Amino acid sequence: MAPGLALARQKLQHLIFINQENRSFDHYFGTFPGADGIPMKNSVPTVCVPDPNSSECVRPFHDRTVMDAGGPHAQVDARADVNGGKMDGFLESINSGGTLFCKRFSFDPSCTNVIERAKGSPDVMGYHTRAELPNYWAYAENFVLQDRFFESAFSWSLPSHLFTVSGWSATCSTEGDPMSCRSELDNPGRVPGQKMSPIPFAWTDITYLLHENDVSWGYYADSEKGEDCEMMPAACTKGGHAGPKGWSPLPRFTTVNENGQLDNIGTIADFLTAIGGNNLPAVSWISPGGSVSEHPPGSVTDGQEYVTSIVNAVMESPDWNSTAIFLSWDDWGGFYDHVVPPKVDENGYGLRVPGLVISPYAKEGYIDHQTLSQDAYLKLIEDVFLNGQRIDPTTDGRPDPRPTVREALPILGDLIEDFDFTQPPRPPLILPEHL
Repeated sequence: MAPGLALARQKLQHLIFINQENRSFDHYFGTFPGADGIPMKNSVPTVCVPDPNSSECVRPFHDRTVMDAGGPHAQVDARADVNGGKMDGFLESINSGGTLFCKRFSFDPSCTNVIERAKGSPDVMGYHTRAELPNYWAYAENFVLQDRFFESAFSWSLPSHLFTVSGWSATCSTEGDPMSCRSELDNPGRVPGQKMSPIPFAWTDITYLLHENDVSWGYYADSEKGEDCEMMPAACTKGGHAGPKGWSPLPRFTTVNENGQLDNIGTIADFLTAIGGNNLPAVSWISPGGSVSEHPPGSVTDGQEYVTSIVNAVMESPDWNSTAIFLSWDDWGGFYDHVVPPKVDENGYGLRVPGLVISPYAKEGYIDHQTLSQDAYLKLIEDVFLNGQRIDPTTDGRPDPRPTVREALPILGDLIEDFDFTQPPRPPLILPEHL
């Protein structure tokens, strides 16, 4: 066992994963000093993306607004944006992919309006700086910024959230049978031609192993409108906090229902209560409500204030000295990024997104250049709390036909590298919650 892992098992009793929405790395940290950001010469971007509506190309520009339209971000759009490794299809996707995206995922009533706005103002080429993101940049300066963190899925939000808790995105033809599942990046868990068919997710997720090993967990999600009640009726009977737009898929997993673990799914208020009552689980996932998610056209300020309030609450709790917080964004949201994502299997990786590690043991001001994805979160959970057991069909006692055991891929970095467990616990960094 590596010395770092042995110390992690001693020092880390709580892992918290905060999953925000739809931003690329270059969009948020493309000008962060020392990071692999937007290629520039004399502070001018050297990259320029063709504009299908003119003979000109568009360079990345400082976007000083806090509400962006973004672009389409389904599998077809990821393929178009990457464009065979040229990373120059971001404006073309808005023209050709937006209508298709809205047609296929029309349960989002604002989609067409957002795409029309995006066509008129291509803010997918915009980037933010410390001016718009003071707290996120402060976390990066004082803790760890990951500049090769890729979305696990080569697609949109729901597949990414599925990878975060299970290492796969699929659709299953037989209810409750994990061997009937097949990879699916566009419509996981849905009958083709139907917008919202609540087909259970039958393949194995990480909570199955946590439950088998008596490791506590909690999934905390807020939905202002109960958008997913048709997809996740079990969660909605518990108060309508399934999360918007499929961002909180755990209630649909067969294992969660069969093991009687629906009570582990709650609201953000439940998470704050757990902190205040010294009852924080070993593993916590936090999925936002729509208005604070940073999902375009949502405000980056509102999302930043929401995340800061959660981080501050953890820092001010007795659990701070035994906790690591991991903040990432589920997909790129159509925004420009210049790094070609590695291809690891038929499902990913997707485009690059920001990743941050906040902990009293996180290295100070460290930029992690390892290749990472949401799969690294599963790997860390398994290494710290499950003695290295993987979600592996050959060993976990619940076979499914997933194409890859993502946590075991040699390309995947190790989050233990982001910590120095020999240092004294660092004090909290309490940041303003109103920007």
